[in-house]
Order: sequence, then C-alpha cells, then structure tokens
Amino acid sequence: MTKQQGKCWKEDFFDNDKQLCKAGESGRSIRAESEACEQNSWRNDVDAARVGGMLWLKMSTAQIQTAIDLSGMGLDQIEESEEEFKIGCMCTLRQLELHKGINQYTDGAVRECVRHIVGVQFRNQATVGGSIFGRFGFSDVLTCFLAMDCYVELYKGGIVPLREFVCQKRDRDILVNVIIRKDVRKIRYVSSRRTKTDFPVIACGVAKAGEEWQVSVGARPMKAVLVTEKADERNAAEIAEKLTEQVTFGSNMRGSSEYRKALAKVLIRRQIEALMEEC
Repeated sequence: MTKQQGKCWKEDFFDNDKQLCKAGESGRSIRAESEACEQNSWRNDVDAARVGGMLWLKMSTAQIQTAIDLSGMGLDQIEESEEEFKIGCMCTLRQLELHKGINQYTDGAVRECVRHIVGVQFRNQATVGGSIFGRFGFSDVLTCFLAMDCYVELYKGGIVPLREFVCQKRDRDILVNVIIRKDVRKIRYVSSRRTKTDFPVIACGVAKAGEEWQVSVGARPMKAVLVTEKADERNAAEIAEKLTEQVTFGSNMRGSSEYRKALAKVLIRRQIEALMEEC
C-alpha cells in the first residue's frame, strides 16, 4: 500500500480489495477534507463512488475504482439553535434516535421512524445523508422528515425544501446538511411491517401545522410523497379519506396497492385522531 497526501485530500491505493476493485487490479480511496475537494474529485472521476456508511454499497456487485470517503469533512454533528436543527450528512441514524432535542421537538416521532431499522449496529453506521439523498421508496427517515418543515443544504444547489428535493432527478451535487426548522406543528410517525426489522409495507408521517394537515406517505412502494388537507370541522375519517385519495399506491412482494391504500387510510386516521386529542 502506498499513500499520498495532498493539500485537500488524502489518497490510499489498495490492491486486491474486493470492495474497491477486481482481483489483480488496484483501486483508490480518496478521503475528502472539504466539500470543494470532494466535488473536485467527484467531477474529475465519473466512475467514483461516495462512501458514507457503506451499508448499501457493500452489497453492490459494481466494480468501484475510486471511493471518496466523506468521513473527514466534519459533517457528523447535530447543531441546535432557537430556529432549527442542522444535521450533518454523516450523522448516523443512531445519533438521531438518541438526540434529546430532536425527540423532544418531534415528541418521539424521529426516534420511532428509525427504531425498526435493522438493529443498533446498523444504525450506528447508516447515515442521514445516505437515507435522504438516496430518496429510496422504503426510507423511513425520508418519510418522517417530509412531514416536517425540512430542507436540504446542497454544496452547489444551496438550500432546497425537502418536498422539492424529493422530486428532483439525482445529480452529482453533495448533500451537506439536513435542516429541520422549528415551528408549532405536532407530528406523529407510524409504519406497518410484516416482521419487526423488515422494510415497511407502508409508512406515514402525520403533522398538524397551523390550519393544515400535512401527511407524508412512504413505502407505497415508491418514494415518499407529501399531501395536504385543510384542518377544519371534518372528523378524522373524512380527512384521512381525502388525504389517501391523493396518493398513488403500487404493488410488490410485500403487498398490493389495494392493501397499502387500506393500511394508509387506517394509520392516517388513527394519527389524526391522536393529534386532535392533543390539540
């Protein structure tokens, strides 16, 4: 192994590493120390792969010749101010689960959204940035955050509302931080799974923000979508019916579209009822 250290990043060269290269070939790992250096490495190598928690990357059969390590960029902290929470892209799901400020603000909704994700060992490695940037259909984190006043901070794209970011095509920008702006909303998160640590069959984040119900529905099985309905004198069942009708559902091995729609309607109704009692 040889090592070079530059002004902005460190490079390691690995031989016969199954994760980085084919047998008999050499792969390269770059440890970025700033967003600018990471972007430069990413732009100059179209075949490069970003390394976060590596929990999905290690399951891939793709041949990776250049791995860009984001762990040296200092983006593994959660900062809280009077106006917002700023969550670095390299923060782990376990940090979210245990953060007192976030869980107090969301009344435990964020803790609930991650506690079924495999196990503590997995959550100690899986990153918030990977969960949000991937925009996976099964993502509990994306579904929960979509029901809040949430934004992503991109290196080139600036600060973008999460509801807009979800609809964008994936590009080569860097997700630097995830921002939760504090307001007076009440939020609940709930999911249904065939087994405790499996992917959700359906997931719902339900929030009452002022005079509006904001509901995110994920694992449908497409990526999460946000729908809204006016908070008025209608009962929870009527509101849940209207919200569910705005969502498109699909089928896969975990359930049919009809089953998912029926589950979502019940789960949304129950959370609205609970929030009505609190408010």
